Amino acid sequence: MANDVSGAGDPARTLELLWRDPSARGTQRGPRQGLTVDRIVAAAIELADAEGVHAVTMRQVAQALGVAPMSLYTYVPGKAELLDLMLDAVYAQMARTDLSSKPWRLRVEAVAQENRDLYEHHPWAATISASRPPLGPGLMAKYEHELTAFADLGLDDVEMDAALTYLLSFVQASARSAAEAAAIQRDSTMSDEQWWAVNAPFLARVFDETKYPTAARVGAAAGAAQRGAYSPAHAYEFGLQRVLDGLGVLIEGGPSGRAESRASATAASPSRSGRSR
Repeated sequence: MANDVSGAGDPARTLELLWRDPSARGTQRGPRQGLTVDRIVAAAIELADAEGVHAVTMRQVAQALGVAPMSLYTYVPGKAELLDLMLDAVYAQMARTDLSSKPWRLRVEAVAQENRDLYEHHPWAATISASRPPLGPGLMAKYEHELTAFADLGLDDVEMDAALTYLLSFVQASARSAAEAAAIQRDSTMSDEQWWAVNAPFLARVFDETKYPTAARVGAAAGAAQRGAYSPAHAYEFGLQRVLDGLGVLIEGGPSGRAESRASATAASPSRSGRSR
């Protein structure tokens, strides 16, 4: 589960800060501390990269900047707004692949890889739920760029947005799983291979392969291929190709394929009268 959510702060103040509205409080240089919103955000990102987003508190950021904690509140109201500023900043810093003249699958793969790189450089970003995304210039530039991967494919505007959301949700989920696997390995001080080697003798005594023949066969094959019970890299590559295959049904199926997809979605959705409120 995500540790934090975006959009949890004061919307008006957050938007003022995201767009660096010159009339907003805190966007100008302070008379004594010499701080700026950009310096505070950069320090918070550095702290999150090193220790995780849980370490980002106003007190810890202030300590990193060598100022009193209360001085930060002149610039940023609190951690909720700071998280949105951090997300938008790393979005703005993302590399943008030239997607022109590429086949659609390569365009979509490039967008996926850009987001995967983001989460590798800033693992904390994958833990934040962005159901209410920070509507700042970084996100807008990211969104504009990523939509071009689905341009000129015959999709309508809602389908373009849904296709991108589908892709990015997969990449974020994969990044979270990879981060969790890395944390488990780091905290246990053992690789998956070492963990299984230590526990194999006990499992051999208690596990009855004849009772779970399919699980025994498939688990052994997957474990040997992945050198462990779970491989983040394999899961990502396998999952991405399935995401692309699914989008291919929508994109390459033409109008008839999209009509069938819409009909299936409508049939699977509850009626308005049956929805809970």
